[in-house]
Amino acid sequence: MYDVAIIGSGVIGNSIFRELTKYNLKVVVLEKEKDVSMGTSKANSAIVHAGYDPKEGTLMAKYNVAGNEMFEDLCKELSVPFKRNGSLIIAFNDEDMKTVQALYENGTKIGVKDLQILSKEQVLEKEPNLNQEIFGALYAPTGGIVGPFEYTIALAENAVANGGEIKLEKEVVAIEKNDTFKITTKDGEIIESKFVINAAGLYADKIHNLVCKESFKIVPRSGEYFVMDKTQGNVVSHTIFQCPSKLGKGVLVTPTVHGNLLVGPDARDIEDKGDVGTLAEGLNEVRDASMRTTNKVNFREIIRSFAGLRANPDTGDFIVEENDEVKGFVDVAGMKSPGLSSAPAIALDVVEILKEAGCKLDKKSDFKAKREQIHFMELSAKEKAELIKKNPQYGRMVCRCESITEGEIVDAIKRSIGIPSLDSIKRRCRPGMGRCQGGFCGPRVQEIIARECNVPLEDVVQEKSDSYILLGKTK
Repeated sequence: MYDVAIIGSGVIGNSIFRELTKYNLKVVVLEKEKDVSMGTSKANSAIVHAGYDPKEGTLMAKYNVAGNEMFEDLCKELSVPFKRNGSLIIAFNDEDMKTVQALYENGTKIGVKDLQILSKEQVLEKEPNLNQEIFGALYAPTGGIVGPFEYTIALAENAVANGGEIKLEKEVVAIEKNDTFKITTKDGEIIESKFVINAAGLYADKIHNLVCKESFKIVPRSGEYFVMDKTQGNVVSHTIFQCPSKLGKGVLVTPTVHGNLLVGPDARDIEDKGDVGTLAEGLNEVRDASMRTTNKVNFREIIRSFAGLRANPDTGDFIVEENDEVKGFVDVAGMKSPGLSSAPAIALDVVEILKEAGCKLDKKSDFKAKREQIHFMELSAKEKAELIKKNPQYGRMVCRCESITEGEIVDAIKRSIGIPSLDSIKRRCRPGMGRCQGGFCGPRVQEIIARECNVPLEDVVQEKSDSYILLGKTK
């Protein structure tokens, strides 16, 4: 018997998970994939939005502004990369400047701090590589960039360290409500819980409909991106948006916290919630749209392209509420942008919803807020030498592109939830994220995983259970 079962292990589910482990509760997360952070939380713009865009009175506006203010402290606690680099929403004509003015007024009303409308000259002084055709911009200094899957993973690891439990490869197929909830997974396991949190992302409508009357629909919205090599990382220093449209915030150009450049996304509604394929026409659209912002990006320096799916609700706003008829069942759904930015504030409100629903909340006296992760290349020469003296594995470089040591990889394996894959270690400490995309370090990481987990080399997969790398020896 659990006090709370959370369905979905993305940034929303894990934010709630960590918050609940501050209390004397028995909490479990059920995730259908082989690892946490496998949906929208893995593939997005990596932006902590300032919050000027959501309309006054919406949940998106409320949570975005509050969540943004929480990120810096949370990332320090969890040893996750975060930077307040600020954002610019650029205008190309008088009509766009009217949109900029409206965004300024909306953002000011809902509490976004230090917004400014800049002239063309002021914008180009900040970002000289932007095209000369711009008219001006809205400047939001509180905007930021973060490692989104690193943040999501850190939340999960810290929650587990505080007594929470995660069950991977547990797709929920049925929910029955009597005095408590009985949750059945695809492999036949039954989990009993007093309360259920539906944080299933793209599948939140499906989970809701297992036990509640249908009340909303999630439409997958695909967005395609280019990841550029670090040679392009200084093209811009701020996150550069064009004026938003009905489909979203448009194609952005932004540095990442690790020194790359990210360009994208496009926006197209699709039917298949598992379709994360890229299309030539979509990527061409992203490239062409970005050229309006700046022609200084060298698209010969692409190291990766990918697509992510946004959980777009037909309600037009986030859904954060206990169901009226099925008491104890809480929907946290429709988490499109700015879901990542809003996640910390949403988690606080969900705790309050559970409290009002009758969940007994008794705070722990020994909650461990800090999660340590060594980022070897960020250490001083003296710190590096001392660390290598204690553990020689930190003196062995495995990933030359990202300068990741064997010690960091072993640490990530030890912290992993479940048997790690090549990609799960890549998300945790970045081997394979660089220019060669694992071409050189991949086999070595595979060997380290096999050694540390005491499994055959052939059993170490790329990601999913059937994504084998090796079949056996050839000689």
